[in-house]
Amino acid sequence: MSKRGNRRGVGDAGLSFLDIICCGFGAIVLLLVIVRPSVPIVLEESLVKEKGQVRALQERLFEIRGQVKYLETQLNAKQEQLGKDQRRVAILRGELETLNARRASIEEYGADDATTAEELQLAVQTLSKEMQRLLKSRKSRNDYIGGVPVDSEYIIFSIDTSGSMFNGPWGRLLREVENILRIHPQVKGIQVINNQGSYMFPEYRGEFMQDSPQRRRQILSKLRSWNAFSDSNPVPGIATAIRQHYDKKKKISIYVMGDDFTGRSVRRVLYLVDQINQKNRKGESLVRIHAVGFPVHMRSFSPSPQSQVMRFAALMRLLAEQNDGTFVGLNSL
Repeated sequence: MSKRGNRRGVGDAGLSFLDIICCGFGAIVLLLVIVRPSVPIVLEESLVKEKGQVRALQERLFEIRGQVKYLETQLNAKQEQLGKDQRRVAILRGELETLNARRASIEEYGADDATTAEELQLAVQTLSKEMQRLLKSRKSRNDYIGGVPVDSEYIIFSIDTSGSMFNGPWGRLLREVENILRIHPQVKGIQVINNQGSYMFPEYRGEFMQDSPQRRRQILSKLRSWNAFSDSNPVPGIATAIRQHYDKKKKISIYVMGDDFTGRSVRRVLYLVDQINQKNRKGESLVRIHAVGFPVHMRSFSPSPQSQVMRFAALMRLLAEQNDGTFVGLNSL
């Protein structure tokens, strides 16, 4: 009985071991079923795939470089166009300012244009009467300077050096300058400027040159080829002569010689000269203004040059009258 009991105990132990093993395999199978297998990790990529990616990146790089170059070209073109537009804007602004200034000038001085015809008509009448008076009283070719006061101690020539004068009656002008010097045989000082206020002898700017026969010969010699810039407006020369040389203690005469007047208004010139050319206690102008008109443009068929001649005659006649001088209009060249 004891032997049978021992055999039964060994058999039961073997069956229990097999049960445990089977259960363990079953659990492993169950875990494999329940748990999702992970994707296998690739430790190395193939060499072919790497080369393909490098090529794709290079192509993308070239594409980006091309786009950058195109954009840079477009940017340069835009900047160039912007520069042109900015220059155009600057030009238009300048034109606008010029037009605004011109409009303001027209609004301010427009009334002067309304009197232009009246001034021209007055000039024609004045020139005709002056020429008739001179022709009646003249006894020799130089008698037209008769009646010109010659008591001045200082004389200033203000000469129109424009092309119409230099290429036209310049020989006649030389003779008239010489004639004026003759009626002033001796003065304390002499000066020569053009109608723009430029000095024939710049080293004597603002002062008188001492008169002498040698100085007179030097003036006439240099005058033969003196062709300084001029815009046919005698006003700057007159203003320079008065402002630079006016002296209450000196008797001064200005001889204005020209052929036309391109300024805007005769009345404004008269007002300006009246302001700068003071008078003494007797009401006499301390600076006399004489004028000689050359009929250069009277042969022109254009009304514009002829009107400028008439305005010059009107201006010089009124200036001479206002400043104790004499105006002479020549009837030939």
